[in-house]
Amino acid sequence: MATLSLRGLRKSYGASEIIKGIDLDIADREFAVFVGPSGCGKSTLLRMIAGLEEITAGDLLIDGRRVNDVAPADRGLAMVFQSYALYPHMTVRQNMGFALRLANAPKAERERKVAEASRILQLDAYLDRRPKELSGGQRQRVAIGRAIVRNPKVFLFDEPLSNLDAALRGQMRIELARLHRELDATMIYVTHDQVEAMTMADKIVVLQAGRIEQVGSPLELYHHPANLFVAGFIGSPRMNLLATRVLAVDASGVRVELPGNGELAVPVGGARAAVGDAMTLGIRPEALKPAATGPLTGEVSDIERLGGLTLVHVALAGGGSAVAQIEGSAALQPGESIRLGIDPDTTHLFDADGQALPRMRTVSRRPAAA
Repeated sequence: MATLSLRGLRKSYGASEIIKGIDLDIADREFAVFVGPSGCGKSTLLRMIAGLEEITAGDLLIDGRRVNDVAPADRGLAMVFQSYALYPHMTVRQNMGFALRLANAPKAERERKVAEASRILQLDAYLDRRPKELSGGQRQRVAIGRAIVRNPKVFLFDEPLSNLDAALRGQMRIELARLHRELDATMIYVTHDQVEAMTMADKIVVLQAGRIEQVGSPLELYHHPANLFVAGFIGSPRMNLLATRVLAVDASGVRVELPGNGELAVPVGGARAAVGDAMTLGIRPEALKPAATGPLTGEVSDIERLGGLTLVHVALAGGGSAVAQIEGSAALQPGESIRLGIDPDTTHLFDADGQALPRMRTVSRRPAAA
């Protein structure tokens, strides 16, 4: 397959700069996901890699070769769009083999490659159907099949699951992960859905306003967010972010106040913290558990029962709110008073600029403190 390197990549439309200097390396056979909110530049960046958008500045290298001025068809890439864009009058077999036909590939080669793609995508039973006879997921697999038969160096996916319902998106996530393993291919995938990013990626690239906020594996970003944006974006339900103030700094970490006059010692380096500094405390919902002597107090405002787990929304004493993720059969009701214990080893502290203070030790996944 192929490696990709982006060096100082920029894209401007007139005086408006959309991509603001991207440096990134994607390894051979890696599944990289560009994720971020609408308007962050992720699809523009993908189109620049594909050659569908002109690069304003910087270099794009595929296998070490600069390809800024290479035509899209000559870059060895294949792109799957959000829209299936299938030819309605053609069968599945004809749709998948059309690019090979245009390239004057021999009939035997076309048939062999279509048959192989069909096997990988489990489309053998549908080869003689037309698009209108297929479900949304089957149509998307046909669109992927058109890319597979071209044997590209890199697969590019631009939000390919956005038009599918929730159940089908979940199924297609599993199929795409399986496809990556079977093809052993380099893939770049764009989505605004962080659940898709977490479940499929080897490497996640979090983008915001045309810049990279953080790059890492899904668990690295989840357990060690570099800043407030990544902390709030990665994770479902999202991290609880509570305004706080530094009470003390010592060799064990930073002690901060909690809503309702509680306190918590956070095991982070205090070189950038001083008593009285305003900070933001980050707590994952699973790090909060009902506890008789817990330092957070409040009232249950809403409950979301999801079967195996329950999300408890709590209006905190002293202001603010938090969500706790607990066991599914917990007997709680809106209006009840509640105390929450906190696992300090899974908490995070962010300074006034939104940057994470470095952890003093590895996250340990201990049960919430009672």
